[in-house]
Amino acid sequence: MLTLLLDGIAYGMLLFVLSAGLAVTLGLMNFINLAHGAFAMLGGYVTALLMNRAGVPFLATLPLAFLIPAAVGVALERTLYRRLYGASPLDQVLFTIGLVFMAMPAANYLLGNQPQQINLPDFLHGRLEFQGVGIGVYRLFTILLCGAIAASLQIFLVRTRFGAQLRAAVDDSRVAGGMGINVDLLFAITFAVGSGLAGLGGALAADVVGGVDPSFPLKFLVIMLIVVSIGGANGVLGALFGALLLGVLDVLGKYYAPTIGAFIIYAVMVATLTLRPNGLFAKGDRR
Repeated sequence: MLTLLLDGIAYGMLLFVLSAGLAVTLGLMNFINLAHGAFAMLGGYVTALLMNRAGVPFLATLPLAFLIPAAVGVALERTLYRRLYGASPLDQVLFTIGLVFMAMPAANYLLGNQPQQINLPDFLHGRLEFQGVGIGVYRLFTILLCGAIAASLQIFLVRTRFGAQLRAAVDDSRVAGGMGINVDLLFAITFAVGSGLAGLGGALAADVVGGVDPSFPLKFLVIMLIVVSIGGANGVLGALFGALLLGVLDVLGKYYAPTIGAFIIYAVMVATLTLRPNGLFAKGDRR
């Protein structure tokens, strides 16, 4: 049971990193960025191509899996996304989901439709056993890395001047600008961090899902939206707790009830949205 719980926590941590950027842009900036999965795909491809074609070690690819999607996110924010900040949610959904369906055939054309595999280094293989409780080394690595990211992101957005300025800019960008806050820079940095986290999550998830391919954005798009819906789009902690809850329930459900295991997370989502439309961990009733 404890082994399954640890596996569920590891999967939940992975879901958190994939979903954290979406929780930030949706919860703090009120921008619905459904192209988030495309950045995860980009990060996965960065790691896979660097490892398979350039021989770069796995750990050395992870910073680039963050930085390259972050740079692309800034470019899109400066050229496209900023024009939709005041648009309706429907416009944002249609525009960003359109980017996903453009990115998928582009990846298929450039890289083919076969999954790009990632071979983890030897020190991340195997399992650790302690008093009858076992956990895969890579899963433990995922828990530690993603836990550090969650703590850093919480501090960055909640306990720093940047986070306070970002919330002020979202509440009233004109007043914030009049007080000397560089609103454009704040939004660009926020999108960079969100897109970079998606890319890092895609790189970490590539081995778990058997490689990265052009359908990667859609594989995780629904689950990322479920994480944000269940956790509540008001902050990092909501996304973290929502991801952990889903990860544990998914692993336990598929083990104890394999015929309906995949159904459990959707049932949890429906129940959550029925009983608490703002999410289990939302603060108050404000979106």
